[in-house]
Amino acid sequence: MKIALDPYMHRHLSLEQLCRATKEMGFDYIEMSPRDDFVKWWTRPRVYSERLASFKKAMKEYDVGLATIQPMYRWSSPYEDERQVAMDNWKRMIEIAVELDNPLLISEFGRGGSPERSNVDRQGIHTPEACENAFWRSMDELVPILEREGLVLSVEPHPEDWVEEMNPAIEIIKTINSPALKASYIAPHSFYYGDDLAETIRMTQGELVHARVADTFNHKGSSQLRYIVNPPGSNARVHQHLDMGEGEIDWDVFFKTLHEIGFDGVLSSCVFAWEERADDSARFMRDRMQHYINKYWG
Repeated sequence: MKIALDPYMHRHLSLEQLCRATKEMGFDYIEMSPRDDFVKWWTRPRVYSERLASFKKAMKEYDVGLATIQPMYRWSSPYEDERQVAMDNWKRMIEIAVELDNPLLISEFGRGGSPERSNVDRQGIHTPEACENAFWRSMDELVPILEREGLVLSVEPHPEDWVEEMNPAIEIIKTINSPALKASYIAPHSFYYGDDLAETIRMTQGELVHARVADTFNHKGSSQLRYIVNPPGSNARVHQHLDMGEGEIDWDVFFKTLHEIGFDGVLSSCVFAWEERADDSARFMRDRMQHYINKYWG
């Protein structure tokens, strides 16, 4: 198992400084989430030979590895021009992953087209079905490239994606039926995935290679009054990534079930809520994750 830090709260650090800080906070691996000087949201990676060389040198100097890279592109956009741009960016990202010794690629099923176009569209193009069909076209194009390069891409149903629940997501992954496509489980999204934590994790057995750890409250609790958003009828939705123990995830159930299904992939700390104490949060999360790893993996 690889224990990684998602350093989104540390994105102000240079890549070289990030390697040092990751090691100092107790992690041996980096989960490279989007940042403007590397994997930029929605557009071409900001990566060139000198940056790659410097990043590789720093990882070697501080003895940390790159466990994952998270590209975020609109591969599920029903607007074909957006989808084609996403494909171009994915192909470049695959080249970079090969240059970095094939870390696990992680992403989301996608929210479809850009909100600027989708929110004003009056032709019904931005439907879950249209987004899913765009995703299938993208998989037809990308999966053979991933297989050829020996890479693995792990995807998750994200809140606000065209698929939010785990069961249909796993059905799609199994239908694609490729060793290059696997599943992620993001703990703070658990209450979107399904109502039974253990059952939802179990349905990923055989497909799960990546899990993120952070806490959250059950937004459906208290007759869906756990959070009260004004004005009434607002479509705002709560989405949290808290330190373990600050929400309602049952961590014994989470780690026990991961162990039961034979999980041995990348396990990352993925807290966003506390940038003002990012270092302390990371150290705390590393300690608590190790507690449960020791408890259930021995």
